[in-house]
Amino acid sequence: MATNEYHFITKWRLESTPEGISAILSDALDLARWWPSVYLDVRELRPGDDRGIGREIALHTKGWLPYTLRWQFKVTESRYPNGFTLVASGDLVGRGIWTIEADGKWVDVTYDWLIRADKPLLRYFSFLMKPIFAANHRWAMAKGEESLKLELRRRQAQTPEEWASIPPPPPPTWPTKRVRPHPEIGQEW
Repeated sequence: MATNEYHFITKWRLESTPEGISAILSDALDLARWWPSVYLDVRELRPGDDRGIGREIALHTKGWLPYTLRWQFKVTESRYPNGFTLVASGDLVGRGIWTIEADGKWVDVTYDWLIRADKPLLRYFSFLMKPIFAANHRWAMAKGEESLKLELRRRQAQTPEEWASIPPPPPPTWPTKRVRPHPEIGQEW
């Protein structure tokens, strides 16, 4: 494995249904609302078919380190409600496989993320900083699990008071600016 290649497997266990988890994870345009610690901006480049296959999404993301990533993904496989596969390009190149499996009243969620970091900072310094970059990914996924649990609680709230009592998701750690236009959509983001 090259120094700028990474393979992460993340496992979450949540009280929900595969349909409930899939509804949240497959709605890419809502990521910046419920997982704002990582997803700063999300734009649809191309819609997919009725199962989401072919859908292309542009993302501006970050972790706890003070840098951001700009990348895109395309959904290449749908196994609704048991997951989907995506192919990434841009600052991150590779593939991600979400697997969602029922276990009684629980759901086991696995994200298998095999990528090459092509952002120059990551590409050139991975030989030295790989453990820190890997810790950044683990932090981002822990925030995702925390945020997903909060989103499930919001969606299950029975009253406005119950909904209002749920804390907001964790915010980004560092202030960021959206300063350059995205190459495919031409808008500053």
